[in-house]
Amino acid sequence: MSSPKGFAKFIIVLTTVTAAVMELIDTSIVNVGLSEMAGSLGVNIEDVSWVITAYAIANVIIIPMTGWLAEYFGRKNYYIVSMIIFTFASYMCGQSTSLVELIIWRFIQGIGGGALLSTSQAILFDAFKPEDRPMAAGLFGMGLILGPTLGPTVGGYLIEHFSWPWMFLVNLPVGILATILAMVFIDKKEGEGKNKAKMSVDYMGIALLMVGIGCLQFVLERGESEDWFSSNAIRVSTVLAAIGVIGFIVWELKTPTPVVNLRVMKKRSYAFTIVFTFVAGLGLFTSVFVYPVLAQRVLGYSALETGLSLLPPTLAGVVMMPIIGRMMSKGVSPIPFIVVGFILFAIYCWTSAGVSPDVGRWAFFIPLLIRAFGISMSQLPLINQAVAGLPPKDYAAGISLNNMIRQIGGAFGIAMANNFISQRYAQHRNDMVANTYDGAPAFTERVTAISNNMIAQTGSDITSATAKAHKIIDLAVDKQAYYLAYLDTFRLIGIFFLIVLPLVVFLRVKKKPVVDTKAVKEAMEAAH
Repeated sequence: MSSPKGFAKFIIVLTTVTAAVMELIDTSIVNVGLSEMAGSLGVNIEDVSWVITAYAIANVIIIPMTGWLAEYFGRKNYYIVSMIIFTFASYMCGQSTSLVELIIWRFIQGIGGGALLSTSQAILFDAFKPEDRPMAAGLFGMGLILGPTLGPTVGGYLIEHFSWPWMFLVNLPVGILATILAMVFIDKKEGEGKNKAKMSVDYMGIALLMVGIGCLQFVLERGESEDWFSSNAIRVSTVLAAIGVIGFIVWELKTPTPVVNLRVMKKRSYAFTIVFTFVAGLGLFTSVFVYPVLAQRVLGYSALETGLSLLPPTLAGVVMMPIIGRMMSKGVSPIPFIVVGFILFAIYCWTSAGVSPDVGRWAFFIPLLIRAFGISMSQLPLINQAVAGLPPKDYAAGISLNNMIRQIGGAFGIAMANNFISQRYAQHRNDMVANTYDGAPAFTERVTAISNNMIAQTGSDITSATAKAHKIIDLAVDKQAYYLAYLDTFRLIGIFFLIVLPLVVFLRVKKKPVVDTKAVKEAMEAAH
């Protein structure tokens, strides 16, 4: 099968990148609409957050299985069916009238969406010659950055101008068009889907994966809201996650036909690549979580303003992706890009941690621009490293496992941030409250000033004015405690990026002599 050219190649790039962006947008688009959804469905925020959890659990279960499923059913068939499932489930989410119904369809949407990420990447890579694959990684990396960032922006706009069902219905035209384009322009590989009769189904591996990774994701997503190990559900899920993950690893390494080929981990470069991918996922998803909450809770941004403040610097970073991809296609080593990218992300964290709460709307522009460049320079080389040094037959397994690790890194980061923010908020609040007792000179002076101002403006009596002054100060202390907790969280994220940098020496792949690119291409086609 020859590589597509011209218009057909353009359509494949457009379809695969759009499908990946659409899937990633849905990981974060509902975050800004939880209040509206809760009010409409008559439930509380705690309950409606299951809409996020259900999608994340389905995603992280299906992503590592995509390589095997694509081979079993045929990659084109699997890709198209996954898009149909995702699009139909999106429609049903928008039509849901109860929380249980919405959670079920959101889980099904996650099953369809999880397949789009890795399969889109594999199809995109096949559209390029081996020597041009870093450029494909650059194009795919654009989607990786755009997706999570566009989610809050699109969600904020739809909530502000329409209603929450449109956060799901917006997928319909994109999903339908992408499905049609995939049917017309993506070719089946020779022999695609004909191995099904010869392949045995790894039922035990699938079951252990669902239990282990599903329960792990549940613990990470729901731990904070369930008060961690004081909850029976979290304790039981933790035990099941440990049993499932350990059992899954042992089983997959000994079975001859694993659903997820963990043997790719034997390659030193790949094993350390997923360590960096875990930290990169932690930074990518956690920063998109922490910054919007800071902007809305402390700085007073609306959901739409928060999304729009993320967009310009992110687009600047996206522009970098094809440039870095072209440089890598010409033989520039990916290692320096990873090092610089991780350092830039650490600088973003420390710069953000130094921003004053009394800032203008564009005070975070420079830190966010540094973040965008850091992500661009690290994500693309890591995408490329996910297959570097692997034989072509293991590319699908390497890509799928790498994408799963990125998602788990994000879930771990958000869970860590939630817990850390709660702890640091309590500590900062206690420290400040210790200085706001009756009789403290600064506190007394502040209460008096606010009370006198209220009496002068509203004619309140001294008792009610003093009570309101205490309330205003309490809210100010609360806001400042959260602000300081978010700054501490930025610093914590930055530490992760610095402590893994020494491991970069293990990412090097031994240079191999030039091989027959036609043979490599044929092997790639057989693998996918």
